[in-house]
Amino acid sequence: MLRFDAPLMSFGGVMVDQHGPTDRFPGVSMLTGLFANALGWRHNDFDALQALQARLRFAARWDKEPESLLDYHTVDLGQPKMSGPGWTSRGIPEHRAGGAAARFSTHQRYRHYWANGVLTLAVDLAAAGTPSLDDMELALRHPARPLFLGRKTCLPAKSILLERTHAADLLQALENYPCDHRANSSDTYSATWPKELKGGLHARIVARYDQRDWVNQIHAGRRLYHEGVIRRPPDA
Repeated sequence: MLRFDAPLMSFGGVMVDQHGPTDRFPGVSMLTGLFANALGWRHNDFDALQALQARLRFAARWDKEPESLLDYHTVDLGQPKMSGPGWTSRGIPEHRAGGAAARFSTHQRYRHYWANGVLTLAVDLAAAGTPSLDDMELALRHPARPLFLGRKTCLPAKSILLERTHAADLLQALENYPCDHRANSSDTYSATWPKELKGGLHARIVARYDQRDWVNQIHAGRRLYHEGVIRRPPDA
């Protein structure tokens, strides 16, 4: 069981031009990257990343509904300080590719976030393999690198790991797990869960384009999920 509690979160949707939207719930590629970061993996661990993404299953519930926030900013890439190669986390300089407009003009960006929300997740692995749930739990308790929720500026306010629990399936785990103490006063909470699991209220099938081709570093592929509401879980 995980809890995402942060001033800002962003669950990258399909980007169009300068607009970087956020999906309503996190996607499987984002969770793959989150666990991989905790485990100390790198972007070129292609096979391991692809295998983990294929095994990951999750269900999620908004305990405290977030507010939508739009961040608009510009950057003048023609400034002298921006015209040279920049240093990367890989320890080598890198210059922007593309023509003069891409490298030296003024760019606008619109970035969408969820603000001040609290999200609870149930996460499982669909098959045996490496890493195991034990490996992932240990990595979240002692992450190899700082973790973030969608974008590097979206730092969690506390550890995202709650505990291990046992349930018949992910939806039952989510339905039975107590809400955060700041949860909305409501009888139901918006949620998402795997398509193959039956339950919840007012459920509908949605396609989420949340899979990544880790070899080519592009988003490719989709999964079907239920979105709807679930009843308020019992108090702790």
